[in-house]
Amino acid sequence: MIEKEKINEVIKVLNNRCTVRAYDPKALTQEEIDMIIHGAMRAPTAGNMMFYSILEVQNQKMKDKLVKTCDNQPHIAKAPLVLIFLADMQRWYDYYRSSGVPELCAQKNLVYRTPEESDLLLACCDALIAAQNAVITAESMGIGSCYIADIIEHIEIHREMFNLPKWVFPIAMLCFGYPKQDPSKRILTPRFPKKFIHFTDTYKRFNKEGFTEMFQNYEKETLLQNAENLGQDYYLRKTGSAFSQEMSRSVKVMLRDWIK
Repeated sequence: MIEKEKINEVIKVLNNRCTVRAYDPKALTQEEIDMIIHGAMRAPTAGNMMFYSILEVQNQKMKDKLVKTCDNQPHIAKAPLVLIFLADMQRWYDYYRSSGVPELCAQKNLVYRTPEESDLLLACCDALIAAQNAVITAESMGIGSCYIADIIEHIEIHREMFNLPKWVFPIAMLCFGYPKQDPSKRILTPRFPKKFIHFTDTYKRFNKEGFTEMFQNYEKETLLQNAENLGQDYYLRKTGSAFSQEMSRSVKVMLRDWIK
């Protein structure tokens, strides 16, 4: 066990963080918002190139629309702060063009390389690392947060809403606000036992008995109709759901446009 004196304030914040969907109506101060953005921008980034942008949604009509396009989640509209983290290669390619890089490549008989799938993954990593920094920064100030992965869906609508160019992709959205519930009464959601997540030197797969142990703290009293066990329930609610299929469709559209 880690000695108590080594459990510092950062570790306490990490241990106590949980998703918050019910917010106190009071607004965040500009100083608090600036600190959350600053924390995000101090995140590690590939080559210090910052392949991401952060879009703050202030317009209430836009928030209301996001409720619908992101699978009917009403807390989006009520969140005092909504940030969309964008995987962004557009800024660098605009800079390359303004710097005469295409002409340089032509002069030197070099291939002018435009973004490919690997660049998207790198930009998504940058954006998500920055997003998590924002989450922990907010949590350290007593401000709760909730990730909204559904911003990946309905790519055509979100592109039009936010004027997103070709090489910009909304990989995550975050809602922030002071929790309506007393933080001391929050119930932390369980995580899988460490042995099912942390391996040494080689990947490990599991049999039915292993999965029974892995999900021992996840069993539910009520399963979805047609589900005979927890695995079937998860598939019907998550992997095989309509929202998951829409997310898959949107990503295919985005990938097609990104590399064409």
